[in-house]
Amino acid sequence: MGVQKIERIETQAPALSVLIPASNEAALISVCLASVFESVWAANSWVEVIVIANGCSDDTAERALEHKASYQSKGWDLRVLERDEGGKLAALNAGDRVARSPIRVYLDADVEVSHHLLAQLFDVLDTSAPRYASGDLRIVRPKSWITRAYARIYQNVPFMRVGVPGAGLFAVNAAGRMRWKDFPDIISDDTFVRLSFRPEERVGVAASYTWPLVEGWKNLVRVRKRQNDGVDEIKAKYASLLANDDKPPFPALDKVKMALRDPIGFAVYSGVALAVRVSPKRTSDWSRGR
Repeated sequence: MGVQKIERIETQAPALSVLIPASNEAALISVCLASVFESVWAANSWVEVIVIANGCSDDTAERALEHKASYQSKGWDLRVLERDEGGKLAALNAGDRVARSPIRVYLDADVEVSHHLLAQLFDVLDTSAPRYASGDLRIVRPKSWITRAYARIYQNVPFMRVGVPGAGLFAVNAAGRMRWKDFPDIISDDTFVRLSFRPEERVGVAASYTWPLVEGWKNLVRVRKRQNDGVDEIKAKYASLLANDDKPPFPALDKVKMALRDPIGFAVYSGVALAVRVSPKRTSDWSRGR
């Protein structure tokens, strides 16, 4: 896609602030930033992108800075914050403290956005009413057969097909961001933010983004356990948010139909869920939440 240069007015706030927490993401950050750079955008406003390199032992920050000149050529601003400490939620808070737009897009470093996603998010969030938004989530084709089998079921469960999950990418406007102060030190930031909005305040736009699952049985079990722990933590610490939970039911008959259509996929998906239930309880350290 062609990139249209605009003249940025330094006294004018950016239309969007895109915050990308990145911990040892040197292998992925360039692809993520390139997809953001290729976004189709109106010529009378600009976007700032803030990469928060948190607790990195690789060259994530250096690779991100390689894109600064190209962003400047588009009239956009790319900044990189380096933090010695790790932790995704602390990284998001650090980014929020320097972000200049009232509309915030929180983007994982392994996500690729489609050309029209940022513009569509801006359109639905450019309102005084509190809003939460995300795009059409597309799972990257997994490399391992077991993750491909898991993904076939995962992407078709009611929660993923209905509503606005926001896994890997969610955005809020100024009124929406006032729903909480700092991000709390919890496992599931996307669940916390999504449940801070009533269902009618959440908007899904048509433009897509790609999001990967982890590869292999052990990683699937580990991440599924972390996801479950994150939901349990929200229930224990922020019970009032559950009033906004509109997760659709998954009736037994629908599960039977799904199992008949894809017995291998359903066996893998169910096996991961069972392995999580019988695994010992322990506190999970931060890791990629796919």
